[in-house]
Formats: sequence, structure tokens, C-alpha cells
Amino acid sequence: MFKLKENNTTVSTELLAGLTTFLTMVYIVIVNPIILADAGVPIDQVFMATIISAVVGTLWMALMANYPIAIAPGMGLNAYFTYAVVVASDGKIDYMTAFSAVFVAGLVFVVLSLTPFREKLITAIPQNLKLAITAGIGLFIAFIGMRMSHIVVGSEANLVGLGDLSSPEVLLTLFGLGVTILLMARNVYGAIFIGMVVTSIAAMVTGQLKIAKVIAMPHLPEGILVWNPIAAMGDVISYGLYGVVFSFVLVTLFDTTGTMIGVARQAGLMKDGQLPRVRSALLADSVGTTVGAMFGTSPTSAFVESSSGVAVGGRTGLTTVTVAVLFMVASFFGPLVASLSSVAAITSPALIIVGSLMIGAVKQIEWDDFGEAFPAFLVILTMPLTSSIATGIALGFISYPIIKIAQGKARMVHPLLYIFAILFVIQLIVLPH
Repeated sequence: MFKLKENNTTVSTELLAGLTTFLTMVYIVIVNPIILADAGVPIDQVFMATIISAVVGTLWMALMANYPIAIAPGMGLNAYFTYAVVVASDGKIDYMTAFSAVFVAGLVFVVLSLTPFREKLITAIPQNLKLAITAGIGLFIAFIGMRMSHIVVGSEANLVGLGDLSSPEVLLTLFGLGVTILLMARNVYGAIFIGMVVTSIAAMVTGQLKIAKVIAMPHLPEGILVWNPIAAMGDVISYGLYGVVFSFVLVTLFDTTGTMIGVARQAGLMKDGQLPRVRSALLADSVGTTVGAMFGTSPTSAFVESSSGVAVGGRTGLTTVTVAVLFMVASFFGPLVASLSSVAAITSPALIIVGSLMIGAVKQIEWDDFGEAFPAFLVILTMPLTSSIATGIALGFISYPIIKIAQGKARMVHPLLYIFAILFVIQLIVLPH
């Protein structure tokens, strides 16, 4: 089924690769509930929804596409869901309404994945804007990590300022960050997860963490949250969440496609520059996003941490089946995750470090070309400053064609980009955002 011989791998290698990938990405089952809890979603609900979406998306990737690429709720999009959509609405939009937007985005994503339009959309967006989106999200989530742990705090003079570095919470965060950085520097697989474990132990020793229970039967406190496409679309229309849906689709589109191609290239799975079974692979995150929204989590995407499994020999879907099974096992540790979620210092280092990895995309931006550089700069600058991925994307997509027209290069801009620019202008001026 997985064509192990054809891919020059063995069962034992695939199982080890699956374990490695799981250890490098399992932090998401702790980080995701903490972030979405700020939107009011029960931690137990997000915990199980995270696992369900990861299992569904990853198994689809394994069984339908036979690739060693794992799927789970994406970093950055979970922060956007919480802080830019729910919290920023000042009570006008609750998490149920926001999940309607995610559900609709998932359905749109499924349709796009079944047609050639997804590939055309990827081609239409300038490479420098794609890189800027990744970098901007990196700054955004790193800033959230520093804010959650109170390394930075609100300031009347400068909006933000340095927090009290002598406070127990900040000291624990800096300790966890230091441990994780050392592990990352030594190329230790699962460095982020191991760093969280060490920080948790330190939190217990210092009295900042108390664990009453570790294991319990998996459960969903609120059951299925969204299931009716018509009702979900009604919420999107009523609250003007078109820009939110578009942002979810756009960011997931680039994130997943870029990760998929990068990991596949690393594994030697590309054939003549093309990814075989690409449509089946692209459906994995689409299905995962739709199912995840039904149970209560933000959009899923392909995890770049899959490259760690590929590095130890993972080449087929057996690697990702292993990941999915391990996520199922993790579902029994809900009470432990709930306890860990009460201490921001345990997860903040993960956000900061993932942000640092994402900001690396700036090195590939063409900074010598003003027409490419300034729109990218706007995207990167405005995402963390406005706490909105959508606003960053909008300003980048509006400024890009305007500058190209001024440079006499209007024909170099894909027609779809002009359409996006007009839609974003309407969104920023007319619709809530």
C-alpha cells in the first residue's frame, strides 16, 4: 500500500520517522488550546479538536497521497483567529461565529483543491509577497509569545515596553527559552517539545505549576460546533467576515503548498519538478480545516516539522500514519494539557522560536527592487503592529499593483492581483475588519 521498496525505505525507518515528526510538532496540542482559550473556547474542546483535525488531515495525506507530511492546526492562524477576529471585535464576534468563517474557508479550500484554480492562484501571487506573509506571521506570533509571558507589556508612552524581568513568570519563560535555544542549536529532534517538558518540570519545582490529573477519557464538552454550510455562510455575510475567510484561505494556501513542496523536495519525491498526486495532497489540509472547524479549532496546514521525519528516512504515508496514531494516544492526556495551559511560560518560548524560524523568509525577498520590497515591508510591518494577518495581506496586495503601475510595469501584474487589490480596498473601507 505504501510502496516501501519503491521508495527505498523500511517499516522500522518509517516508524522512527513518524515518531520524530510527532515529537517535533506535538507542542501544537498544548499551544493551540492556550491561544484559542483567549477567544473563550474551552481548553478541552480545542485540545480534542486539534487532535481530530490533525488525525483526519494527516491520515488523508497518508492514505490518499502517500506522503510523509503531517497536518495540524497552523501557528499564526490560531493567533489571528483569537486576537484579530474574536478579541479585536470587542464582543461583537464570538468564537462560534468565527468558527463559521473557518468552516466556510475550509469548504472554499476543498473546492479550490479540486480544481486547477488553486495552482493558478499560487502562480498569481508574487513570490516576494508570499515570503513577506510568512515573515510577518513569524513576527506576529513571536510578539504574542512575548506578550503572553509578560516579557513585553503595555506602555502608555510607547504602546509596548519591557516587562519586569525579575518576575517569576518572566524568569521561567527566559529559562525555557534558553533551554530550547540550546537544544535547537544542537539540532536535537523535538527540541521545542523537550524544552516545554523541561520548563514544565521547572514550573513544578518553583510552584508555578500544579498537576492534579494526567489522564482521562477523551471528550468534547460542546460537541460539534458547526455543521450547516448555509448557517455558516449566513454568519459570514451577517458579520461581514469576507476578509477573514479570504485571509484564512490565502495564508493556508501559501503555507501548505510551500511546506509541501519543500518537504517533498527534501524527500526526493518531486518528479520532473512536479509533485505527483498533488491534488490528493492539497485536499489534506482542506479536509482537516473543515473538520477542525466543526469541532472547534483554527485552520490546519502542512507542518514544516515533517522535515525532521524525512531527515531520518521517512518517505511514505506510513510515516504519517504513525504520527496520526500517536496523536490519538495523546488524546488521553487532556487533563495534563489543561494544567500546562495555565502557565504561559511553558508555551511562550515555542511561539518565540517558531516566529524566529518564520522570519527567515525575509532573506529571499528582493530588497533591491523598490516595487517588490515596499509592499513586502508593509506586510511584515503591519501584521504585528495591527495584530492582524488580514490587514497586513491587504496593504501588501493593494500597494503592489499601485507601485507597479507607477513604475510602468502594470502588465507584469497578474490580473487576479488587481481583483484582490480592489476587494481588499472594499474590505478595509466598507466592511468590518
